[in-house]
Amino acid sequence: MKKGNFVITVGAIIFIFGLIFDLQGQSVIGPESSFMFANPDWVTYGIQMMFVGITIIVIGTLLKILKK
Repeated sequence: MKKGNFVITVGAIIFIFGLIFDLQGQSVIGPESSFMFANPDWVTYGIQMMFVGITIIVIGTLLKILKK
């Protein structure tokens, strides 16, 4: 697998986990017995993870463009 594709895949996975954490913190998804459910700290953590994921995706895209 090319380096750019791998980096984009990792960034997408991190973004998805951040989205899940954010939604659980907002009480949208997940079981009510979860320690993340309705916890505002996890909303913040999820948003931070989504930003990191987006940054990694952008880096992977730039790697693909620069390799051409």
